[in-house]
Amino acid sequence: MKDSVKLISDTADYKLFNINFTSVHHQKVTGLLSLPKNATAPFPVVILMHGLGDHKAVDYVKFGNQFFLKNGYAVLRLDISDHGDRKKAVYEFDFTGKYSYWSRNVISQTVFDLRRAVDFIESREELDAEQIGYFGISLGGIIGTVLSGVEKRIKVPIIVLAGGQLDMLFKEKIPSLEAKNFVSVIDPMNFVKHISPRPLLMINARNDEVIPPEMSKLLFEKAKEPKEIIWYDAKHRDAPLDKVYGDGLQWFNTYLKQTKTGK
Repeated sequence: MKDSVKLISDTADYKLFNINFTSVHHQKVTGLLSLPKNATAPFPVVILMHGLGDHKAVDYVKFGNQFFLKNGYAVLRLDISDHGDRKKAVYEFDFTGKYSYWSRNVISQTVFDLRRAVDFIESREELDAEQIGYFGISLGGIIGTVLSGVEKRIKVPIIVLAGGQLDMLFKEKIPSLEAKNFVSVIDPMNFVKHISPRPLLMINARNDEVIPPEMSKLLFEKAKEPKEIIWYDAKHRDAPLDKVYGDGLQWFNTYLKQTKTGK
């Protein structure tokens, strides 16, 4: 199946396309591509990914899409595996229960999907494949750390409200060695060091009740330079979007656009 790109909106400020492509395991990937009209092609690209249980057009991702667009970036948003238009059933995300393999596969499949997304970017002359940034939130940040560790075409990853040492999500359950090994194949802790020498930005919440701050600290410690971490006095779902995306934009402006000249 060939890539499908269909124009669904053409405004004074941007063009919006519905995209579909086939990934490994014959998975149909659904997404949205936005192109700015206040800049000249080929555009630097931000891959913008949502969190658990959400989709490519959820409000906080829509906010980020508009934010990056008005600053001259193309934005590619995808549905995580078994989310959004790809959702087949309702499962519980859990690494110890009966949906443990499903939960792990959501992450691994989406890493494959995102690598295909980079192939898609390379095939589009209006997109600059030398300037690909990644901005992933919560589960999108966990997936993005794994992706960026194995996919060198991601030049500048930004990981938001995410962390490593996934067995810490077991909380009151004491994970067995088998359980720890089960999640190790998709644990960001085992991939983050491979992002270097590309610059890594992490953005986290000091009072995060979903991703324990200790998980974020451990992931940051495991990462190699260059790296930076920003903390907000917030919980997981009330981090200030304008500041979060503003910090991300500054990081992309500083590092992503340098990749064009190799500076």
